[in-house]
Amino acid sequence: MGQTRKRLGKDGKPRYTAYYDDIRGQRRSAGTFASKKEADKAWQRAEVKVSEGRTGEPARGRQRFRDYVENTWLPNHEMEASTREGYTYAIHKHLMPEFGGMRMVDILPEHVRAWITKLKNQGMKPVTIQCNKIILSAIFTTALDDQVTYLHPCRGVKSPPIARKPLRIVTPEQFDDVYNALPEGTFRLLAETEIESGLRWGELSELRPKDLNLKTRILTVSRTVVELNPKFHPEGGHFLVKDYPKDKEYRRFKLSAQMTEKLEAHIREARLTRDDLFFHMPPQDKPRARITEIPHGTSCWAPRPVIVCSFDHALFASTH
Repeated sequence: MGQTRKRLGKDGKPRYTAYYDDIRGQRRSAGTFASKKEADKAWQRAEVKVSEGRTGEPARGRQRFRDYVENTWLPNHEMEASTREGYTYAIHKHLMPEFGGMRMVDILPEHVRAWITKLKNQGMKPVTIQCNKIILSAIFTTALDDQVTYLHPCRGVKSPPIARKPLRIVTPEQFDDVYNALPEGTFRLLAETEIESGLRWGELSELRPKDLNLKTRILTVSRTVVELNPKFHPEGGHFLVKDYPKDKEYRRFKLSAQMTEKLEAHIREARLTRDDLFFHMPPQDKPRARITEIPHGTSCWAPRPVIVCSFDHALFASTH
């Protein structure tokens, strides 16, 4: 139960401090007042808020946006390492200059609208504006849940519309141009596997013989690899292997007999074990710069000759 404590102020006059117990049972101050009656009302109001689940403290809303994001939200918000990397860059580049010095409680929908208008006038693409607004909204959703604020400034604020563009599907002729420009062997096999399976790049890079059942021709997608700045890697590395695909659900599908035979032959020729990568960078004495120009023709999708760099830079060592 709350209580009021009397003390003398610097001017010698009595002051009354109201105390109440928070949800953890810790005694907290609800403020200091000139009369006992006001102090009693203060701790009683605080206890009502605790019983209703409204445990926020006004002082928490007065902290700066920068302090809340850097000290509370970013360290504790659950997200993928690659998402954390992207969010951190976006926050410091686009959110902090606008909101960093503002108090959490002072940020209102009008400020978010003005910020979106500023980004639009600076020439930022609608999809990038939307991504930044999503991050800002996520921050304030957490702040609202934690009762740091009692207003969500992003709700009801619209961002510029995003036009949905049709996907451009590569034609057989276009694939042939790329395929023939690649060196024979592993690189062409990688391209064939990609075009048949439709795997994401991180899934294709992490593909291993144990993922393919040679008898049933069933391929199981159960891992992916992402490239990170070492400061966002749990162990300071450059590549992070995740034991689940991007959509967090294993996928299984059947490859063609021709594709399975090529992969099986590659396993034999390269003497791969179950846990080796299907596609890995062979050791080299020095970096190899190989650039191939695809001949310009009617089947090419670009209006001028297309330069395709070797896949060497994108393939990973067998241990990542």
